[in-house]
Amino acid sequence: MAIPEDVINEIKYRNDIETTISQYVNLKRRGKNLVGLCPFHGEKTPSFTVYPESSSFYCFGCGVGGDVFTFCSLIENLDYIETVKLLAERSGVTLPQDGYDDSMQRLKNTVYDINRETARFFHNYMMSPEGKWALDYYMQRGLSLSTIKHFGLGAAPDSWDSLIKHLKSKGFSVQDMLTANVIGKSQKGTFYDRFRKRVMFPIINIRGNVIGFSGRAMPGEDKQGGKYVNTSDTPVYKKSDNLFGINYAKNHCSERIVLVEGNMDVIALHQAGFENVVAPLGTALTSEQVNLISRYTKEIVLMLDADAAGQKAIKRASQLLENTGLSVRVVLIPDGKDPDEYIKKNGPDRFRALLEGAVSDIEYKLLMAAQDINLDSDDGRLKYLSAAAEVIAADDDVMARDIYIGRLCEKYGVSRTALTAKVDQLRRKNIRQRQKKEINEIIKPVFSKNDLNPDKRISPKGCAAEESFLAVLLQHPDFYEIAKEQMPPENFITSLNRRIYEILVQTLESGRMPDVSVFAPKLTPAELGVLVSLQNGDKAGQNAKTVLKDCIRVILEEKARLSSSDTSNASVEDWAASLKDIIEKKSKGN
Repeated sequence: MAIPEDVINEIKYRNDIETTISQYVNLKRRGKNLVGLCPFHGEKTPSFTVYPESSSFYCFGCGVGGDVFTFCSLIENLDYIETVKLLAERSGVTLPQDGYDDSMQRLKNTVYDINRETARFFHNYMMSPEGKWALDYYMQRGLSLSTIKHFGLGAAPDSWDSLIKHLKSKGFSVQDMLTANVIGKSQKGTFYDRFRKRVMFPIINIRGNVIGFSGRAMPGEDKQGGKYVNTSDTPVYKKSDNLFGINYAKNHCSERIVLVEGNMDVIALHQAGFENVVAPLGTALTSEQVNLISRYTKEIVLMLDADAAGQKAIKRASQLLENTGLSVRVVLIPDGKDPDEYIKKNGPDRFRALLEGAVSDIEYKLLMAAQDINLDSDDGRLKYLSAAAEVIAADDDVMARDIYIGRLCEKYGVSRTALTAKVDQLRRKNIRQRQKKEINEIIKPVFSKNDLNPDKRISPKGCAAEESFLAVLLQHPDFYEIAKEQMPPENFITSLNRRIYEILVQTLESGRMPDVSVFAPKLTPAELGVLVSLQNGDKAGQNAKTVLKDCIRVILEEKARLSSSDTSNASVEDWAASLKDIIEKKSKGN
């Protein structure tokens, strides 16, 4: 059963969409609406729009839309019920104890409980005489006992079933342990502890819940399963969505976040007083992690290892960060050391100086462009300047381009006119390529299987009429009385529009207003995007009643035409194949 409508409305009223989204996105007023950079995809020009009048949002770039529940569900990576609970808690609304299905939430709570108990088990084992080997390892790595406790570090015994027995004694089922991914199941059907003879790092999310574990094999031990064994995706954990240390860093990073490579780097730097440090969880930086970072800071400093893999990771991270609005800087650690090694050898003051000397993203790229080039020769300098021109040309900031052109000309004694001309030539080339890519996106194959409403290819005219019809009723629900006689949902041609109309009919027939929140639990964010764009667009026109009647006529005519046509029984693929055949015949002059 659904949460009562009056409760949903109260939660929505108390969590004003403009105020709520402003906590995550820098919004600027544009007329009666607000715009900002979309937090769900990279962009330089704001296409994310908030409509206060309809309490909805829509991104013209990626097509995602919805209400305050949809937004928080996406930005916090929660399901619908979890989102309602979060917003209810924020605004002081008490939810009824029954009346809705919270089975998934109960499962997640159980997994959280298992993870918390598992973390306690690993920590207590490490602090016991039997776990002294793990405590000694942490101490040898320079960690204090207070730091070890602060991060909840622990160790897994060299046993196949110690954790299973412990969790059973606490009342947890084997099936729930499997779901939490703290145990495994063999081909023979027996169960075993996933983590054995490893030092353990609990992974904690921004709300302080233990969501998973990373287990490191001891140096010199058999690394069966790899140097690290990590929790796989579970109902509460997805490694690409989370960052190690974010639960602490979120409170210390209003100016900048430092991204390092490993868990020990994070812990060592936190211990030294640098609490704004996080690390990816065994993956290259992902767009989801970038979105998480951008919610808490203005600047990200990349401090990844100096080896080839680290430099490759910096390049990928720079590409992901290009359109986020975050300032990006890079730290080059001397002698190829990682942050943990550097701070142990040189201390916090030298590390702070290293951090303050971080170069901008473009400066880093210019430094890397000089690698393996002999700058003492004319050929080498020419080769480097060509590579540097490409780096500068990729920057859209005209003042930044001017500064770096000037520096290179002064350093290498080349004509400013010549280098500027080279940069301008490359920029024109980049712009052409970008425009070509944009055009290709616009005219990409219309037979994509991922299309939200594939039926529209059968009748573009009918689909357009359906969209305008829906737009009129969403903006003028009182016109439903005119439409309902001639337009039952089965008269719709396309499946998505039909589903939206069915929900709309049910809503209006029950005497409720077609608020976005009515649709939110029943449509995906992309489908909600279609709905919001119709609700806030201009398809209804100036004379909405006339538009409605014209749409009904067109839909019925198209429905009749398709019903009398042989194509009515053809699949989209058959229709596409027929169209392709006609095009090919025309191109051959047949």
